[in-house]
Amino acid sequence: MFRNAFALALISTGALAAADSSAVTFNKDVLPILQKNCQTCHRPGQVAPMSFLTYQQARPWAKAMKAAVATGKMPPWFADPKIGHFLNDRSLKQSEIETIAKWADSGAVEGDPKDVPAAVRWPEGWQIQPDIVIQGPTYDVPAHPKNNVIEWVSVTVPTGFQQDTWITSVQIKPEYPAVTHHICLGFNRHDAGVKYFEPVWQDKLRDEEGSAIPGKAPTFGPATPGGRPRSMAEDCYLPGNPVADYRDFQAAKLVPAGSDITLNLHYTPNGTAVTDHVQIGVTVAKEPPQRRYVSLSASAPSDPAHFAIPPNEPNWQSPPAEITFNQDVELVYMMPHMHVRGKDMTYTLIYPDGKRETVLSVPHYDFNWQLGYNTTVKVPKGTKLHVDAHFDNSVNNKWNPNPNKTVYYGEMTWEEMMFPFFGVVVDRSVEPSKILTGRGPVPPGA
Repeated sequence: MFRNAFALALISTGALAAADSSAVTFNKDVLPILQKNCQTCHRPGQVAPMSFLTYQQARPWAKAMKAAVATGKMPPWFADPKIGHFLNDRSLKQSEIETIAKWADSGAVEGDPKDVPAAVRWPEGWQIQPDIVIQGPTYDVPAHPKNNVIEWVSVTVPTGFQQDTWITSVQIKPEYPAVTHHICLGFNRHDAGVKYFEPVWQDKLRDEEGSAIPGKAPTFGPATPGGRPRSMAEDCYLPGNPVADYRDFQAAKLVPAGSDITLNLHYTPNGTAVTDHVQIGVTVAKEPPQRRYVSLSASAPSDPAHFAIPPNEPNWQSPPAEITFNQDVELVYMMPHMHVRGKDMTYTLIYPDGKRETVLSVPHYDFNWQLGYNTTVKVPKGTKLHVDAHFDNSVNNKWNPNPNKTVYYGEMTWEEMMFPFFGVVVDRSVEPSKILTGRGPVPPGA
């Protein structure tokens, strides 16, 4: 009997050891997933409200993490998986979702400290490690402006570049993201008449809800050469999309010596007055690259005769945005942009022989996460890029501030835009202005 009991004890001990070795733990199984897919945002100083760098930080959120990944809420990724191929796909594999769920359901165990992978060396305060930091403007954001509207503001600052510079990534960093709707920038040659750090804007006639009144011409803020703010829409800070990184495509963007940066600032007050300070971080190529990155965009017609979303319309189809490529290019980036009534957007290439290829479909657009999708598609000269979108101006849209009014093209969140961004790579000898024809590249009022 003693031998049998001893044998049973050995068997039981072995079974427990096997069970322990297969248990899901934070250190061995969950932390590598968080490092790859989540810590970009879930770390101090970034957009997420909690950090997932350590077990102690992540453990209180175990059940919430399971629910978020099981429903597809996190990580945010909205491209239809059946269409296109994306190099930066941040969605989790089914096995990774099951791992996080098992960890939460089995007590959210920490595991053996020896299993902890090396910590990711994240840039402090940045998502890139900038070679150069350019000081942008400061701007006073009031707590309660009239109709809660701050018009788009343009400000020009010097780059300080003394020679032609190939930049490989850009990050626009506001000091107060909570009130920052977006910040876009463009690089432009220096204008002797420009006044650095002086804000320029258009005052628009607006109704009691803050929407611009169609057909009413705007007036302007402080005078500028030509009487208008400069236009730009090259790279943007947007929710969920703070960095433009051309290194992913082995390319860079040329900024001529002496260039200026014009920023387009859009703030949304939240009841607390702040003074925002914008910084622009860039990385720089050590040698001129073979490939040039070019930021582009298009727009649906924006006049009220063509763009007017009827009240209580759950599936209004916008007129399309369409451009034609005049050069052979490699399409490497797409980013849908609409406001809170945006419902879906689809990018389709129409090749010179008539063949159509859908390269991006976002069936459930979320204004709170304006994601960019990296791809690689060779596009021959003569190809059209055709972009369709739908809008939900009904009570079924939980973000809709007022389903009972007609919505026009405009700059505020409660107005609308149909504005697809995209990026291409070409030989560095190609002049960017020669790449396309069509509607674009800057939204009305920018």
